[in-house]
Parts: sequence; C-alpha cells; structure tokens
Amino acid sequence: MKYQRFLLVPSLLLISLLTGCASNLQGDSYSRDDARQVQSVQYGTVEQTRLVVIEGTKTPIGTIAGGAVGGIAGSTIGDGKGAAIATVVGAVAGGLAGSAVEEQVTKSQGVELVIRLNKTNETISIVQKHDPAQPFYAGDRVRLMTVNGQTRASK
Repeated sequence: MKYQRFLLVPSLLLISLLTGCASNLQGDSYSRDDARQVQSVQYGTVEQTRLVVIEGTKTPIGTIAGGAVGGIAGSTIGDGKGAAIATVVGAVAGGLAGSAVEEQVTKSQGVELVIRLNKTNETISIVQKHDPAQPFYAGDRVRLMTVNGQTRASK
C-alpha cells in the first residue's frame, strides 16, 4: 500500500505535465503571439474531407518524468547491487513508458480539408483538429486565415 501511494503523486504529476503540454490545433484557437496580428484572408470551397490522426508530442518531459518514476519504483526492489540494477532498469523502462504515454495522451483526431480557393482556383489542403460540433462537409464555403505562417479554416 505504501508503494502505491509513493507512486501516485509522481504519476499524477506526469499526467498533468503531459496534458499541459498539449497544444490546441482547432481552427478557432489562436496562440498569444497570433492575437492582435494582421491576418491574410482567403475564401474557398471544401472539395473533400477525411478524418486523420494528429500524432502526439514527443518531448523529453514524458521520458524524464517516466524515468524518474521508474527509477524510484526500481529503487524499492532488493538491496545493494540488486537495488542499483533495479533502479537503472526501472528508470530505462519508465523513460520508454513515459515517452509512449506522452505521445498517446497528446495525440488527437484531425480533419484533412481539400479546398479549392475562389480567387486563384488553386487546390490546397489543410489539417487541423476535428471539432465534432462544427464538422466540415464537401461543398462548405470556408474562410482561410493565415497568420505567422499558420493557416486555419473556419465556416
């Protein structure tokens, strides 16, 4: 029981760090740097939509936090050299697991939009986070806003 409580706090810390690192990729989300910036605006028509997966982040945070938790857990096993080996094995396994958990927790459902621009008749594609409350369909007229190299589509 003491062992489980000992790991509860680091595990909760890891989860809060990972969810705090997830960025919002929806079409209606802006970073602080994008706010109050002039945006270029284009209009177009959605020709195709396809649900895609936006992979999760792969930062050192998941690996480090998982390694710390694994190392601490491993250090509670055995005595002497056995404890040292268990600490190293626990840290390595925890680092691998932490990295995998970070990627899983931060991946999201996206939508790929193939859009024909009204002005140039050019066809482009944009991927952004899928919002089930505001789905895109072929034939939808959309507005494309570009700021700081980032383009988003909205109805």
